[in-house]
Formats: sequence, structure tokens, C-alpha cells
Amino acid sequence: MINFQSGFQRIFVNGAEKIMYKKVYLLLIAFLFVNSFVVSQSESTLFKKLKSFKEISDITPVKHDTTFSEAYEMMVTQPLDHNKPNGTKFKQRIFLLHKNETFSTVFVTEGYAAGGNYTSELTRILNSNQIIVEHRYFGKSIPQKKDWKYLNIKQAAADHHSIVQLFKKIYSGKWVSTGISKGGQTTLYFKRFYPNDIDVAVPYVAPVNLAQEDPRIYMFLNSVGTEECRKKIIQFQRAFLTKREEIVKLLMSDAEKENIHFAWDYDFVLEYMTLEYSFAFWQWGSTKCEDIPAADATAEQLYQHMKKSNPLYFFTQKAMDDFGPFYVQAYNEIGYYGYDLSPFKDLLKEIKDGSNIMLVPKDAKIKYDCSVMQDVNYWLQKYGSNILYIYGGNDTWSATSIQLLGLTNAVKMVKKGGSHGTRIKNFDGEEKEIIYSTLENWLGIRIKR
Repeated sequence: MINFQSGFQRIFVNGAEKIMYKKVYLLLIAFLFVNSFVVSQSESTLFKKLKSFKEISDITPVKHDTTFSEAYEMMVTQPLDHNKPNGTKFKQRIFLLHKNETFSTVFVTEGYAAGGNYTSELTRILNSNQIIVEHRYFGKSIPQKKDWKYLNIKQAAADHHSIVQLFKKIYSGKWVSTGISKGGQTTLYFKRFYPNDIDVAVPYVAPVNLAQEDPRIYMFLNSVGTEECRKKIIQFQRAFLTKREEIVKLLMSDAEKENIHFAWDYDFVLEYMTLEYSFAFWQWGSTKCEDIPAADATAEQLYQHMKKSNPLYFFTQKAMDDFGPFYVQAYNEIGYYGYDLSPFKDLLKEIKDGSNIMLVPKDAKIKYDCSVMQDVNYWLQKYGSNILYIYGGNDTWSATSIQLLGLTNAVKMVKKGGSHGTRIKNFDGEEKEIIYSTLENWLGIRIKR
């Protein structure tokens, strides 16, 4: 126990002790503040409610910005197979950002592992509570036995349904689901199977693929941008393959220096990077046509540009492990893309097939069911109301964007020249006003401009 009396007596001994005492005093105040914060968190009404749910465990307070009063990471126990609720269970990670039980709640459906307790764009716009849900089979939400047959869009949607129903016992305001890329797809699947759970859905850059490897991707890459730019891309790809020997040495050097473990041998990686380049170039827009090196550029110049547009991580074993479950979903249900080899056939040595099916984990069985996405697409077009679609016009994934038929009140906003990183903030003037007024009408609220 700290002896406060002796401390006060020593203040007057000399200046040095006065300074020392002040430091101790400040440390004590800091300790009491932090301790009271933790106690107040653990004793809050919200915390007690969370503890009362038998499905929720491992509740941990996490950092949050000052616009929220509380934030937690927790696990929700889910059936592996929702058709057998009393069967095998797994734990699914979620993050909660709390403002007020009467405010609206933004429900973020991740397509992969949850990246942490961030605040989504939509949460800021709507001044909402927020729940982030990690997708089953990713991150910390992996079943003890990884049975791939339970990784499908219906089971994932049932995960989201059970979480929403649980938290509606706390939050009485409007509910808005959202997600980005595969998370946006996940938002659409949830809307398809549980249309009444959510008041509004806002999927960002979410493809609706209608084939195992949707050919609309090839059509897009053959028409996006200018003819001059498309030709320059192919010239760059061919130059990259032509300087194979020098570039392989650069790959080997980077692998050694940065301790990179590629998923394939160097020649295969070089060819795979080359084929992926055009898709990545338009998807992210991180480089411009004028940035593409000329065909007579040095191997080093070609390589550095390739790395900027096509980061090495995506060709590593780590990436294959991280995204393996996605490829299972892609090739069984939700679709993906392949490559047109025709401009490079004379230069390819390793890759003879333009399919990406080799990305699927070896222990997974693949049997593509085309009816899954046909059903989703049909439902979205005919019944998918209160959905605000956000796309970037130059994003390769916009090739397979939803095609609305005017049968619902859904709104599709495409940012001209936008990439896969397109967000509401990227729209200007009249277009942003359409987005805001649409949300206001559907939610019955007023958004601060």
C-alpha cells in the first residue's frame, strides 16, 4: 500500500524529491484512471447484456475512437451446419462498436478474415453502431475440422442471420448491411436468403459472377480504357516474359532478402504474374498507362513496375493459405476468372491452361453448381429492393456487376474511371447527393452533409 502521509512529508525536503513525488503522483492518477476505465467497461449495461447471451464468449474490450462509448471483440458460437443446430459447433469472431441502443447499426459482412476493429465509411456517414463479422473458415473463425462442404453461401448467410437476430435484442434502430468486394458479395447472399433481416444493403464493388470462370472478364479487358493503353499493357507483358532469365534472378534475390516463400517455382511465378497483370492493372488503378515501361525497358524497370501493380505477396504460399477457402467457394459456387493466353502462347513455358483452378486447396473437392449464382442473380434482379450498389467503372470486377432490370427500387452507382477501391467519398456533387438521398429515403433519416 502507498503511504501518502510520508509522501507529503518528503515534498518539502528538497526539489529533487518534489519532482520524484510528482512523477509518482501522476503515475498513480494514470493507474487509477485506466483501472476505473476497465472497471466501468466490465460493469456497463452493454457488457452485462453481452455476457448474458449463451452464444457469446471471450468478450474483450478493444480500442476505439472517441465517437464510440464501448468496443469489444468476441466470439459467437455457431452450428457448423445450420440444418443441424445441435450438431458440431465452431466459434466465429465479431467486433462491436457501440454508440447507442436506439441508433442504427451497420452490419459489416467480411468476405475473408476480419482485419480488426476499424470504422467503416458507412458507419461514419450514418453515425451508427457497428458489427463486423469475420467469414466462416477464415482468420479465427475456422472450424476445428475443416469440412469444406459447409463452406457455402447458405451456411454463411445463416451465420449472419443468427448474429443479427441476437443483436436485435440490444439494438432497436434500423439495420444496414455492407461489405467490400467478397464482403460485398457476402452482403448480397445474406440479403438473398434473409431479406427481412436488414433494412438496407450497401455492397461495394461486389461481382455477381455467372460462371466458374466468367467470360465477361475477357470482354472487359479487351474494351476498357483506350486501345493504345491496352496495346501497351500487352507489350509490357510480352517484354516481361522475354526478359525471363534476368527477372527470375530478381525474383530469387527478393525471395532471399525478404524471406519470401513462393507457392510455385520461379518460372511459374513469373508467368503467373504476367497473366495476372492486366486484371490487377485495371482492378486497382494504382498505376496509370503512362507509368507502364516501354518494351525496351531494362529488366529491373519492368520488374519494379510489376511489383507495384502486382505485389509479390499474392504469389506466396502464405497467400494461398490465407485465401484457400475463397478459392473453394469460387470454384464450387460464386465464380472467378481465368486468363486469355493467346497473346503470349509463344512465350509461355510453364502455364498451358488459362484456368485458375490450381489455386484451390488440394484437399477440397470441386463440383461447380451454376444454379447457385443464377438463383442469386435472378432474385436480386426481381426482388432485391433497398440495395445500393457501389462500383468503380474501370475495376475489372465491374465486368460482372449486377445488371438491374428496373424491377426493384435498387440503385447502382458507378464511379467513372473508378477502381476496386471506389467508395462513396469518391463520388462528387450530384452523384453523391443521389447516394445520400437514397439512404435517407430508405432509412427515414437525415444525413449530415
